[in-house]
Amino acid sequence: MKIKIKLLIITSILGLIALSVIQGYLINNTYKLKKDAFISETRGSISRIDDYSPTLDSIAEIWQDAFLNKMADYTIGKASKEDIIRTLENTIDSINVPYAEKYQEELLKKNIPYGIKFHKKIKAFIIQDSTRNDTIFDNEKTPRNIILGDFIEKDKAINVSNTLWQTDYTTDRVVDGKQKNITFDITLLTNDVMDIEGWKTLVFNRMRGLLLLSLFIFAIVIGLLYYSIKSLITQKKIADIKTDFVNNITHELKTPLATLTLATKMLKTDNVKQQPEIIDNTVNTIERQNKRLQKLIDQVLNNSLGYQEIKLTKESVVIEDYINTLLNDFELSLNDENVTVNRMFSGKTKTINIDKFYFTTALLNILENAVKYSGNVLVIDCQVTADKALKIKIKDNGIGISDKDQQQIFEKFFRAGNKEIHNVKGLGLGLYYTNQIIKAHHGDINVKSKKDKGTTFILIIPFN
Repeated sequence: MKIKIKLLIITSILGLIALSVIQGYLINNTYKLKKDAFISETRGSISRIDDYSPTLDSIAEIWQDAFLNKMADYTIGKASKEDIIRTLENTIDSINVPYAEKYQEELLKKNIPYGIKFHKKIKAFIIQDSTRNDTIFDNEKTPRNIILGDFIEKDKAINVSNTLWQTDYTTDRVVDGKQKNITFDITLLTNDVMDIEGWKTLVFNRMRGLLLLSLFIFAIVIGLLYYSIKSLITQKKIADIKTDFVNNITHELKTPLATLTLATKMLKTDNVKQQPEIIDNTVNTIERQNKRLQKLIDQVLNNSLGYQEIKLTKESVVIEDYINTLLNDFELSLNDENVTVNRMFSGKTKTINIDKFYFTTALLNILENAVKYSGNVLVIDCQVTADKALKIKIKDNGIGISDKDQQQIFEKFFRAGNKEIHNVKGLGLGLYYTNQIIKAHHGDINVKSKKDKGTTFILIIPFN
């Protein structure tokens, strides 16, 4: 049964892990789709803003004119490639700030509810004439950033588009003292890049409903799994306790029933009928065993009560006198030289209101347990302190209680140790009943114990 439960728990946990992986995979795919859709939407929103804005277009013409003029100088040998690149860099630097400001103004006109940085990067330009193709600048071969617009960190850059601009350009230049018409073709490759501020947060916000629903469903699944496993373990525990209780009560009932059976058979024999003395002894035996059976039944009925059902009849008792009387009677009932009971009293408060019958039952249950689970020589220390509350500490040098059993020691029908060994009699109700009596007095009971080193029970009862 235990193996089946462990296997069920392991299978359930593995299933939960598998479900988590699948859920994570689906959420990750949804995130990627939402991200792509969001970036595509933003690309569409800012598409060709600079082409359709007269202000941006006029600013762009400044660097284009400077660039083309310098290219014309290059074709007649009056400028070098470096001159073209430097002129382009200087011109773009001079218009960067007004270009970026005007671009942001255009974004506001489109009512885009989040911040966007944008720039246009020159990747390459080539001059072509009737005789050659001349690459003036290639960003892949010459790592120089010529950028118009906002500065964007490389790891935050999102590609918008690549633009290939081809045009033929005609101008006049004085060459060797003569006016000369110059014509050439220009191919310009640019890359538009954007950075959406907080785009991850924006994408997650769009997924908020899905994420919350997924977390809610996942929490429900975990809760149901936890509840199911807990219920299963609890049901098994209850079944084990019931089985153990049936075994214990059966064992306890066998002896008196066997004795009663034997006694009744004896009364039927002719020899016994003719001997009044044997008849009297047999009847006394039947009476004793009957009382024992009645006591077992009463123990099951009365000791199963919860603290809410216990009706207390409190009376004022002198603490030291009451405890001494109880311990004296306990020692007298044992009549065992191997049991020593030490007492120590302290505190200023002398009396307390308790139900003597129930409270005596609680203390005797603890003391009798100390005897049941003792070694060859038992020493019980009873320390009583009466200050802010009545504190009774009962310590023994018995076999102790394991840490695992201490967690269940006050549960109904629970018996510490190997429950299949019946050399120690009991139904597992004594400490449960003791706990209920202390609770009925609005008190508290704790246990401290180490295996083979003894046990200490601490009872605390308030005075009011």
